[in-house]
Amino acid sequence: MTNATAEESHSKVPALTLVFWIMKIAATTFGETAGDAVSMSMNLGYLLSTAIFAGVFLLAVTCQIKARKFHPVIYWATIIATTTVGTTLADFADRSLGIGYAGGSALLFTLLMGSLAVWYWSLGSVAVSSISTPKAEMFYWLTIMFSQTLGTALGDWTADSAGLGYSGSALIFGGSLVVMAALYFLTKISRTALFWAAFILTRPLGAVVGDFLDKPVDHGGLALSRYTASAILLVFIVGCLVSFRHKAASKAH
Repeated sequence: MTNATAEESHSKVPALTLVFWIMKIAATTFGETAGDAVSMSMNLGYLLSTAIFAGVFLLAVTCQIKARKFHPVIYWATIIATTTVGTTLADFADRSLGIGYAGGSALLFTLLMGSLAVWYWSLGSVAVSSISTPKAEMFYWLTIMFSQTLGTALGDWTADSAGLGYSGSALIFGGSLVVMAALYFLTKISRTALFWAAFILTRPLGAVVGDFLDKPVDHGGLALSRYTASAILLVFIVGCLVSFRHKAASKAH
């Protein structure tokens, strides 16, 4: 077995393809609609909803860490778990704690940067070329959870407090992702830095797209049922899982 093949067989994260990024945006959008469906439509509130989704997140992460190789279903279930708990946790911090979107975004950005800093200090790198040890995976998923939570707060801040609306915010975050792609193909900027920047940006994009789908028309949304929107997005994600080949990453990203 070659070194490249051995690295790929032990990698616990997927290769970066167009399908990966499409699924990531769909998963973050699903997290917004599903999180709002439980906390708002079911009237469970942000705190109880966060506790429920946190339990799901811990279960999914445990399965992911115990897995000996990359399993697409387990990986994407864990991604979805991070984005749903991120939605309700951000809403709890922004609204129930009264620190506002700007305050919540600042707090979560600090936590995200702190997670990356401790990860780098502990393991010497935040590249996810081969997430194969429990310690590396714990840092990886903690960082992702903070990024998903930050994305929700940031998306709400730009759409509401900054007055850009859902479509304006979607254009900004979508355009930023295009810039990240251009930098990837046209420059030699650190692939690890570009990966995390793009990964983080998908969450506020998903947040504003999710809000656009289910918020009232007089608030700039389409007023779709949160349950309907969530079901459609989940079917799309499952369709991507069964329709495309998913393999483990073979190099750093």
